[in-house]
Amino acid sequence: MEANWTQTIKTHLAEVPPGTLVEVSPNGEEHPHPPAPHWTGRGRLEHYPLFPGAVFTHLWVLGESLPHRHAALGSGLEITHCRLGRVGWEMQEGLTLYLGPGDLALHPMACCAHSLLRFPLEGYEGFSLSLDVETLKAHLPPALALGRVDPGRLLEKFCPQGKPAALPARADLDHIFRPLYDLPADLRPAYYTLKAEELLLYLAQTQPPKEGAPQAYLSQQVEVIRAIHDQLMAHPDRRVTIEALAREHHMNTSTLKSVFKAVYGQPIAAHMKHHRMEEAARLLRETDDSIGDIAQQVGYENQSKFSQAFRDTFQVLPTEYRRAHGVQAAGPRDPSRP
Repeated sequence: MEANWTQTIKTHLAEVPPGTLVEVSPNGEEHPHPPAPHWTGRGRLEHYPLFPGAVFTHLWVLGESLPHRHAALGSGLEITHCRLGRVGWEMQEGLTLYLGPGDLALHPMACCAHSLLRFPLEGYEGFSLSLDVETLKAHLPPALALGRVDPGRLLEKFCPQGKPAALPARADLDHIFRPLYDLPADLRPAYYTLKAEELLLYLAQTQPPKEGAPQAYLSQQVEVIRAIHDQLMAHPDRRVTIEALAREHHMNTSTLKSVFKAVYGQPIAAHMKHHRMEEAARLLRETDDSIGDIAQQVGYENQSKFSQAFRDTFQVLPTEYRRAHGVQAAGPRDPSRP
């Protein structure tokens, strides 16, 4: 059962060949190119200049990562909203920040120039508003002038000492961004301009959250978590405790749990259950292995517990799922056969 959000992105990128990022200029011209040697993903990036000092971009990606290159503007501020999937920046200064659906990040453009975007769920859609603060101050739109918005103050308030910041998903951010994602092409420039002004007015009267917001972690910590994740994904049949993982990778348990959830959006147990059930569904569709064999291959010694976990995920029992996909189950394996 593929997540609906993944299918949404796949549908949008259906005509983009693997290894290609299609950049769309303001006049609608498409420029397909590989963003890096040996890149195997697919993506589309649309650019919309709004007013002096402000550019909106809309990004869709299928893949694990994407190079992120732009000028290291000392007065630049980038504001990013995640709609689907998860996204993380491996920034300069050795920090990495991850967003999930509905989250908003703000960071100086100097710290994300020549950085790497990572997509731990292998898909992403989101908007970014890139601001040249000095240019914007010199040509402030009337609505922002009326609201006494100081772009330089936004940079100082949310990103003191040049560090990234984030706001967690909330209803008022959803109110700003939700209308933007499914607009007809002819309405986008006007709508994007209005919504960019609304966002800046909103941020001008919003204080950075003291708790509950996504946090930036040391990139070294994130690399350890990615290695742990790869280890777990490669062996769904094995059961391992958080304490054992922490000892093996020289990380305390609280840090391991918090960084894993920040990167992948779920606690380890929930993430592993989802992966095990997806793997079980694949085996039910593509093999004639018995239900008991499949249960063991995804880490369940008890077949009834496996069946209950599968039904909790897919709302049907494994036998019903297999029948619906037209696979004839085999009997128990004969251990004497190769």
